[in-house]
Amino acid sequence: MKEFSIENWKRKAQFDFFKSYEDPFFNITVNLDVTKLYKFCKKNNLSFSLACIYVALKSINEVPEFKLRIYKNKVYIFDEVHIGSTILNEDNTFSFCNFPFKSTIFDFDISGKKIIETHKKGVTLGAQENELGIVHCSILPWFTFTSIKHARKGDEKNKGIPKIVFGSLFKENKQRKIPFSVEAHHALLDGFHVSQLLSKMQVLINELD
Repeated sequence: MKEFSIENWKRKAQFDFFKSYEDPFFNITVNLDVTKLYKFCKKNNLSFSLACIYVALKSINEVPEFKLRIYKNKVYIFDEVHIGSTILNEDNTFSFCNFPFKSTIFDFDISGKKIIETHKKGVTLGAQENELGIVHCSILPWFTFTSIKHARKGDEKNKGIPKIVFGSLFKENKQRKIPFSVEAHHALLDGFHVSQLLSKMQVLINELD
C-alpha cells in the first residue's frame, strides 16, 4: 500500500466530516440480476458462489475508492485487494478463507476450490483481522434479505474495510437474482462509488457468454 494524499482530494471535506463519526459506515442492499452468471457457471462447471465473489472482487479492484484504507489516521491505497470470505463447515458452523484476486473467472474458480479443499483438511477461524488489503465477504445461502447489520468490535472505523454479503438465489419472472449488500466507510467513499461498483458488476455479468 502507499499513502494517499488527501490535501487536494475532491472528497477531503467529506473525509474530514465523516472520519470522526462513531459509526461512519453506510449500507446499501440491491438485487443483482445474475441470470447470465448462473447459466455461465452451469455451462462451464464453475462454483456459483466463487463466481459471485470473483465478479465482486474484480469490480471492486476497478473502483479506486474501494481500495482506500485508513492506517494510523492516514489514508492509504492498495494496488490490488483480495477477499476474505466465510466458508460453511460440515457441522453448519463457519470459518474464513482468504481468496487472492485472479485475472480470470476460471483461474479464480480453480484457486478458490483448492483453497476450500485445503481448508477442509484443518478448519481454523482466521478472520484476517490485521489485514487491510482485503474486503470482508459473507454468503448467506439460506434466505434472501433486504438489509444487513454487521457485528462490530469497535475499531472498524479506524480501518475502513468494506464488507459485502450475498444472499440466496431466487427467481423473479424469468430472471435469476441474488441479494447483494455493500457496507462502506463514508469518509472513504459515497453512494456514487457503490453505484459504480454495481454497474461494473452488472456489466461484467452481462458480457458473459
